[in-house]
Amino acid sequence: MAKINEEICIGCENCLPYCGVGAITMREEKAEIDPQVCTDCYVCIRNEVCPSGAIEKIPFDSFIHQFKHVLSDPTETTAQTGVPGRGTEEAKTNDVTGRVKKGEVGVCIDMGRPGVGCYLRDVEKVAMAVAGAGVVFEGPEVTPLAQLMSDPKKGKLRDDLPNVHFLSIIIEGKCSHGELPAVLTALRKVEKEIDTVFSLGLATRVDDRGHSPVLDILKDIGLPQPFRGKVNVGLGRPLVTD
Repeated sequence: MAKINEEICIGCENCLPYCGVGAITMREEKAEIDPQVCTDCYVCIRNEVCPSGAIEKIPFDSFIHQFKHVLSDPTETTAQTGVPGRGTEEAKTNDVTGRVKKGEVGVCIDMGRPGVGCYLRDVEKVAMAVAGAGVVFEGPEVTPLAQLMSDPKKGKLRDDLPNVHFLSIIIEGKCSHGELPAVLTALRKVEKEIDTVFSLGLATRVDDRGHSPVLDILKDIGLPQPFRGKVNVGLGRPLVTD
């Protein structure tokens, strides 16, 4: 966690533009950090933006604050997954791990962004919406969010977490091709109920012609065809073939 030492803060305001979520403000000519908004990303600390050294680290007082820091600071590595950044490589490596099999779709919902952030109450709304439509979530060995779920089958998070603010966090799971239309419809509905942003990634296998039924599903429900993506051309081979 970080705080401003008011005794040595000179009120220069250098730190204000460095905060990606607007957690640093001025009060009576001194900077202050709102702990409810701060995501513990340590951008202000790592960049040494304070000329007087008034931004100080303080010990984390709970698991969730430590957890939030690890996911918000790209220089940290999540212990359970061994992956830096937000602790998961999400859809980028699904095609070479074999987790997404034929007839399935990997679903990666990337919530929040620098400048916006996301509260876990909104993450829970999205997770519960897609769980109800058929998404089965990855476990804690793959995605850190699973550690915060009290009921993974429903996408329910712990009751003490709704007002915790993250810079960004990923909802990751999979569903069948048949369930994908309902999942996309649920996302369209819930996006109007949340106060943040998200991007959607889909991982799917293609046939010998390079086609996937997922493209037809997107067309049928009126979503634009993806114009960018990552393709495994065979240099990384799936661990399973079914």
